Amino acid sequence: MQKITPFLMFNTGASEAMEFYASVFDNARIVGTMPGPGGKPMGGTLEIDGQRIMTFDGGPHFSFSQGTSLFVNAETQEEIDRLYDALSEGGEKQPCGWVTDKFGVSWQIVPPILGQLLGDADRAKADRALQAMLKMHKLNIQELKDAADDK
Repeated sequence: MQKITPFLMFNTGASEAMEFYASVFDNARIVGTMPGPGGKPMGGTLEIDGQRIMTFDGGPHFSFSQGTSLFVNAETQEEIDRLYDALSEGGEKQPCGWVTDKFGVSWQIVPPILGQLLGDADRAKADRALQAMLKMHKLNIQELKDAADDK
């Protein structure tokens, strides 16, 4: 059992969100649902690449903010494109690889190479990568590499 599990408290739509996320991510499944009044699911547990996330409909007292986001390591440009576009559908595309989905949950769709580029010992190279990232919405791996290598 994982020690820490993200718990997403939705106003409404927890069950629909789980179904949506399970359809967006390749290695995702709904582990279980929690029935509410009348038997309609009002939450449950979703698993994405082995990471469990719990969801629940908590009512109008709950909302999401960008202060909390789900960070996704997207290995390829194809994966970045697919996830960024799917998660932003009905939501909002934002700078630097961020999206807010149609349920209000914030996601960061980021290639691992970005951390390597930003952490490069050559600070000028790292700054060029940072400046390129700040101009992007959906991150582009090749453009980040090209910017970092540009003298």
